Amino acid sequence: MAGKFEWRKFSEVNLEDAFFDALKADYEEFPVWFKKKSDAGEYALVFNDEQGVGAFVYLKRENEDIQLMDKTLPPIPRVKIGTLRLAERFRGMRLGEGALGVTLWKWRDDKAEDIYVTVFEKHSELISLFERFGFKCVGMNSRGECIYLKSRSKIDYSDPYKAFPFIRANFSKAGLLPIFERFHDRLFPYSELKIRKREIEEETAGNGVTKVYIGSPYTAMHYEVGEPVGIYRIFEGDSGKTYRSAVTSYCTITKMDVIKNNGRAAMSLADFVKNAGNKTVFTAEELTSTYNGQNNVVMLELVYNGFLGKGHNIIHKNLKEQGLFDVHPYNLDYTKEQFIKLLEMGDVDVQNVIID
Repeated sequence: MAGKFEWRKFSEVNLEDAFFDALKADYEEFPVWFKKKSDAGEYALVFNDEQGVGAFVYLKRENEDIQLMDKTLPPIPRVKIGTLRLAERFRGMRLGEGALGVTLWKWRDDKAEDIYVTVFEKHSELISLFERFGFKCVGMNSRGECIYLKSRSKIDYSDPYKAFPFIRANFSKAGLLPIFERFHDRLFPYSELKIRKREIEEETAGNGVTKVYIGSPYTAMHYEVGEPVGIYRIFEGDSGKTYRSAVTSYCTITKMDVIKNNGRAAMSLADFVKNAGNKTVFTAEELTSTYNGQNNVVMLELVYNGFLGKGHNIIHKNLKEQGLFDVHPYNLDYTKEQFIKLLEMGDVDVQNVIID
């Protein structure tokens, strides 16, 4: 897929692009609104490719009441998704998930109580995306739009996607997933190389927040669905591993499949390649090689809760000194307290990530 997401000023975006025709049809005031934002120097997250604009996301911080047909929601700090739209050619792909994932990261970091969006019922695919990430319809406005809202005080922890970007507070164990740098840097935006936080957001928006991890453990894996894990990037150079291998990100396991166990296939090669889909960085050839060449193969689906960022990744030396790397990563079984310590070492605001 050619093209990329970038944070762009409204004034740098072509309002005459056919992408905006649907928005102009739904909201006759859209061109006036767009010019106002352009004159104010505001930014949006925009995907462009050879065909033009492919996605557009605009966020607004507000502290106003929300007028519904049957009630009024009182004014409290909220983030409003002023616009989130995908071009038809990208429907059903990961652009929408990635863009919404970055939006929820921004909401979390903003620490506003609510995030909400207004959407017409005809946009069923978009509504399904919001519902998957825990938004609930709280009513309808006078324009006939549904108000979908998510509140940090009412997070649904029954599903890691509904809880995203937060981690449920009642987990009892956590782990570490090792991944060689050549695969890590394709699966996760490698934060150590990113000077700007926006660079990571731009890459994540284009790649989605669902990640598929393929592992070849030499022993049975102890991971569980719903368990948080740190992502450990293994440096593959000849020297300096203790300073260059590091935890860079943290995720929640959403699904786990044993593909092969002690040489016995639990899933066919065709199903393995199909189920890995476009959420893994492995090519079909690499998946086939792993399947045929390893006695043990597992596939974990993860939701990407967050990254540590440049200067905050936790190197192997520091993990070792803190007693968080005393066995092979596959065998590490952290307590809740140890995982919190790990996040704190990465300068994560734990109370803003693990909330009741």
